[in-house]
Amino acid sequence: MTAPRRVLVTGATGYVGGRLVPRLLEAGHQVRVLARDPGRLAGRAWRERVEAVQGDVLDGPGLERAMAGVDAAYYLVHSMLAHADFAQRDVLAAHTFGRAARQAGVQRVLYLGGLGDPAADLSQHLRSRQLTGDALRESGPSVTEFRAAVIVGSGSASFEMIRYLTERLPVMVCPRWVFTRVQPIAVGDVLRYLVAGLAAASSSGRVVEIGGADVLTYGDMMLGYARARGLRRVLLPVPVLTPRLSAYWVHWVTPVPASIAQPLIRGLENEVVVRDHSAAELFPDIVPVGYDEAVRRALERLEAAAVETAWSDALVTTQGDVPPVVLTTERGMIIERRTVKVRAPAATVFRVFAGVGGTRGWYYADLAWRLRGWLDRLAGGVGLRRGRRHPDLVRPGDALDFWRVEAVTEGRSLRLRAEMKVPGRAWLQFEAVPDGPDGARLVQTAYFAPKGLPGLAYWYGLYPLHALIFSGLARAVARRAEAAPDGRAP
Repeated sequence: MTAPRRVLVTGATGYVGGRLVPRLLEAGHQVRVLARDPGRLAGRAWRERVEAVQGDVLDGPGLERAMAGVDAAYYLVHSMLAHADFAQRDVLAAHTFGRAARQAGVQRVLYLGGLGDPAADLSQHLRSRQLTGDALRESGPSVTEFRAAVIVGSGSASFEMIRYLTERLPVMVCPRWVFTRVQPIAVGDVLRYLVAGLAAASSSGRVVEIGGADVLTYGDMMLGYARARGLRRVLLPVPVLTPRLSAYWVHWVTPVPASIAQPLIRGLENEVVVRDHSAAELFPDIVPVGYDEAVRRALERLEAAAVETAWSDALVTTQGDVPPVVLTTERGMIIERRTVKVRAPAATVFRVFAGVGGTRGWYYADLAWRLRGWLDRLAGGVGLRRGRRHPDLVRPGDALDFWRVEAVTEGRSLRLRAEMKVPGRAWLQFEAVPDGPDGARLVQTAYFAPKGLPGLAYWYGLYPLHALIFSGLARAVARRAEAAPDGRAP
């Protein structure tokens, strides 16, 4: 077992860093994080267990404070935007970080870079990842550089491209990069390597290439995702489609903007597979899973993990004013969040939304809710006939009309999972966030994970009606809470 160490993590607000921190805490390490805005960490389940230092990798004074007394540091910072100077900035940042680590007496730096044959004509993006590792080695203490290709996990930019392209396009026009070989790796395996690297002294000063059990093409990955989702997809190769045009194609079909898609796609023109298999000798206890298993795990966690992530988003609303309505897409979920200020205690707001449904109805446009229930019954669904177990009390697992109570935090929040017939998965979440001595914010969030084009057509086709009903519901909950006598919900 690894002796507890004091560890610095950069990139804790990012995809890999945000998942690495709790793994390090579970292993017994003391964790310090470096963030340009520590407020972005608010609401993370691990926030109170780590020390946060404000600064960035280009800030000498901030780095000095972050490095003080640290045994090892994780460097998980890298530019993704296709700016002309991103590679130079990455190298400069790595040199600055490495020098600060050496001056502070840090023993190890662990870095996550990108796979690719250094002797090949690598894309600017992949070359920058490897030059960053070189800069850390030149300037700092001993470096363990892990190199990975596509990371499979909900929220990873590369995997999100696969998800959205496959979900939305029954017939996919495929440029030549779709048929380049790649060795994807599950995010869980990446995290295991990163944590184990602290204890593996033999990995110090090494470049360790890591990948999953399968070598595939990007097209194989799309078809594998389609199989896991029960979708039928056809790939049509085309002789010419430049990375720039491909990036704009991805921009319009997926939430990944062209500025990020372009360097990713240029990187996919290079074969990225493990050539040095020393990882198996250095880390014999880690046996990476295959692509199908990685996708299965990602899809299993998508529903619950995406919703749970939004809990921290809600806590951020206590930091200041937020827009009353936000419609966005995160980790494969379409999310509509409404925030209403309420002149009533949070506990009262909770009692009002915890009493929704059943004989009490849905507070606004109740006839529309009943019509939806009737249509659901007509389609073979559960409809509204189930009502609710108790007029006021809710507990996880309760049926509530055509919803299922998925989670309850007494006095604070209620999350409902849809059990009506929909082309995808849906949730409705209410939260009561204290706002001043006598007020609260009602945060009402609708989540929808569409399944293919029917799911997207369902959401956007009915969105005007949903927007009207959900906005009315939020206002009705607020009015009832404000009208409650003596702080008791009516």
